[in-house]
Amino acid sequence: MFVTPGTAPNLSYKLTRDAAAKVSRNWPVLLLNGLLLIVAGVLVFSIDWSVRSLATFLGALFIVQGVAGALTQGIDSRINRTNVFSGLLSVAVGIAIIAWPSPGIVAVAIVLGSWLIVSGSLAIAGSFAARSVLPDWWLVLILGLLEVPLGVLALATPGATLAALITVAGIWAVAIGVTRIALAFDVKSLPGQVDKAFAPHVPASNGNGGDAAVPPVATSKAA
Repeated sequence: MFVTPGTAPNLSYKLTRDAAAKVSRNWPVLLLNGLLLIVAGVLVFSIDWSVRSLATFLGALFIVQGVAGALTQGIDSRINRTNVFSGLLSVAVGIAIIAWPSPGIVAVAIVLGSWLIVSGSLAIAGSFAARSVLPDWWLVLILGLLEVPLGVLALATPGATLAALITVAGIWAVAIGVTRIALAFDVKSLPGQVDKAFAPHVPASNGNGGDAAVPPVATSKAA
């Protein structure tokens, strides 16, 4: 979402104050996304769904998730392209579910389960790459660890009932929504975290009254 596994070794050079501020601007999108997911999860458990109506609702949810993902800004253009790609893929999945004529239980279960496994795997990989960026990187890890087993559960029951699909979709929406809200506030505080991390180096490296932003980068290159 913000970093990919291949970017971790270069974070000492890339995670400047400006980059942290750029990532922190994602927090309103994450917060709104989380709130919408929680509302969606409550609706999933509250409404007497038919297969067609549940498929349409899940399709719309995938589209919203895809748009939110595509709008998420990472620390560089490569991550932004990855976010756009995964977001468009989610939108495509949502459109496919909605456009599918008279979807059956098995079809909805396959689409939902497959997407949760893919999304969860990406979240798990991204969480380890984000350890040097986000203090609470484990929230992203929990996100993936929730999605993968829910996806496996949906795929493991080919004769799934509507009630089972509602349970999987509802738990996913609420759990991911709560995690996104927590992540939003974590991302919002990222510039302050960077300021604290760099503050001890300023007096020793900036004794001549120069630019405080330059010494940490020079120190990183020397290391």
